Amino acid sequence: MAVAVASGILLLSPSTRAVECRLPVPRCCSLRCSLFAAPIPSKIRYHSDAATTAPRAASPKTVEDGNSNETDTVPTPKVIIEQDSDPDATIVEITFGDRLGSLLDTMKSLKNLGLNVVKANVYLDSSGKHNKFAITRASTGRKVDDPELLEAIRLTIINNMLEYHPESSSQLAMGAAFGVEPPGQEVDVDIATHIDVYDDGPDRSLLVVETADYPGLLVDLVKIITDIDIAVQSGEFDTEGLLAKAKFHISYKGKPIIKPLQQVLSNSLRYFLRRPTTEEASF
Repeated sequence: MAVAVASGILLLSPSTRAVECRLPVPRCCSLRCSLFAAPIPSKIRYHSDAATTAPRAASPKTVEDGNSNETDTVPTPKVIIEQDSDPDATIVEITFGDRLGSLLDTMKSLKNLGLNVVKANVYLDSSGKHNKFAITRASTGRKVDDPELLEAIRLTIINNMLEYHPESSSQLAMGAAFGVEPPGQEVDVDIATHIDVYDDGPDRSLLVVETADYPGLLVDLVKIITDIDIAVQSGEFDTEGLLAKAKFHISYKGKPIIKPLQQVLSNSLRYFLRRPTTEEASF
C-alpha cells in the first residue's frame, strides 16, 4: 500500500486493497431532524440495509507487524467523532495503543460511504498512536450531519479494527455484535449509565451521556432527544472499549434547556438505556 501526504491532503494509492464492511442496521433508522446542523442546501439521508458480517481474521493475537505475543497487553480501543474543532469537516480520531493497523483500508471503506478524507495526520503520545483525520461528504464538500451516516462511520472504523486487530474484540462492546471474541466482561447498564445536563452559554445546554455501547446507539440517542422537540446542534461521540460517551450541544426553541425539560430528557434517556435488551424480542 502507498500513501502520499501533500499540503495536508491524504491521497490513497489506486492499489489500496478495499475491505468489505457490512454493518448492522441501527434499531432506529428514521429521524425527524438533522444532527449537528450545518448550513447545507438540503438534507441528504443515508440508510443502511446491509447484514452484519463478522470480520475474518487468522489469529486473535495478530498485531501490526504480523507477529504474535501472547503476553502482550491489549490496549483499550478508542474512536472519537466530533464536530466542534473544525468548522468545515467532521473530525475522527482512532487510538489503539501503539498499533497503527489498517489506516489506508479504513480510509478506503469510508470513501465507499460517499466521504472524502481532506486531511490526516498520525501523532504519538503516552497513550499511543492517534490517527486523526478530517472527513466531508463527497456530494456536498461539507461535514457529516446525518446521525445514521455518523453511526455507519463509527461501525466501519470498528469493523476494520476487528478485521486487522482481532485481539481488540474482547475489549469492545462490538465484539459481542460482530467480533471474533466477545468481551471478557459485561457492563451493568444501571451502573454504567450517567446522564447530566449543564448550562453552556446563553442559547444552548450541554448534554453528557455515558452508557454501555452497542451498534446503533448514536442514532437511538438522537431520536430520543428529538422526539421531545429538543434540537441537537453539534457534539462529540466517543467509543471507549465497552462504553460510549456522548456530548451534545442542545437547545429548545433557541434557548437553553430549562430544569423541568432537563428532567424529562434525563428520564427519557434513562428509561430507554436501562431497558432489558430482551424486551423487544420477548414476544
